[in-house]
Amino acid sequence: MPWWQSPPAAAAGPALNEASAGRTPAAGNDEAAQNDGAAPAGAARPHYHGHRQRLRDRLLDRGADALADYEMLELLIAGAIPRGDVKPIAKRLLAAFGGLGGVLHAEPARLKAIEGVGPSVIAQIKLTEALMIRSLREEVIDRPLFSSWQALMDYLMADLGHLRVEQFRVLFLDRKNRLIADEIQQQGTVDHTPVYAREVMKRALEHAASSIILVHNHPSGDPAPSPADIDLTRKLVEAARHLNISVHDHIIIGRRSYKSFKALGIL
Repeated sequence: MPWWQSPPAAAAGPALNEASAGRTPAAGNDEAAQNDGAAPAGAARPHYHGHRQRLRDRLLDRGADALADYEMLELLIAGAIPRGDVKPIAKRLLAAFGGLGGVLHAEPARLKAIEGVGPSVIAQIKLTEALMIRSLREEVIDRPLFSSWQALMDYLMADLGHLRVEQFRVLFLDRKNRLIADEIQQQGTVDHTPVYAREVMKRALEHAASSIILVHNHPSGDPAPSPADIDLTRKLVEAARHLNISVHDHIIIGRRSYKSFKALGIL
């Protein structure tokens, strides 16, 4: 028939999206669109439908002890990835870093290397770490340290125990042994931090501190003092003595424990 009497061309079918074509969004990006368990009409619900709500209910009804570590991490990650199944991400994080503490204290670059972890998840994890450390710090700041010694150790372990480089801190105390300042004096390599007595004493005078507590970590995980640690401590004690400043202790923080020079009889 003539072209002007030809029937109209058949309407094109619906375009295939990635899901209908058997493709999924690229992994490794927590900003990608995710399915929250709401299935299209007539389709089966995903296996994780309602899972987050069940976790929240269990947390509120029975407390945190009712949740496994990976389930707590799931709820944390859910704040960054509002839709989808985040259990695999939580389990990958725990496997990579050995536990909740390792996850919270991991450097952003190492977190980013985990599949499914992007900027939002990293921010959520680092915010949680910061909240934990600040809450522990509140238990010791402006309080007599010797009546809250365990709280101080909890704070130092949380803040220093997972660092991968050595950090030297000084706690400055007033006449009533209250913590008036907690400062990073130096940060070095995996096994060495240069510390200068004159700089420590200068800061002590600027804070009008009556005494100080020295603190540093051993990234190796072993808090046993080295000969260099002992030699440095003696130099600092001698410098402080000339300024009528007491050195109460030197604490070395390891991965799971700490050592006190005073308890060891070194100081």
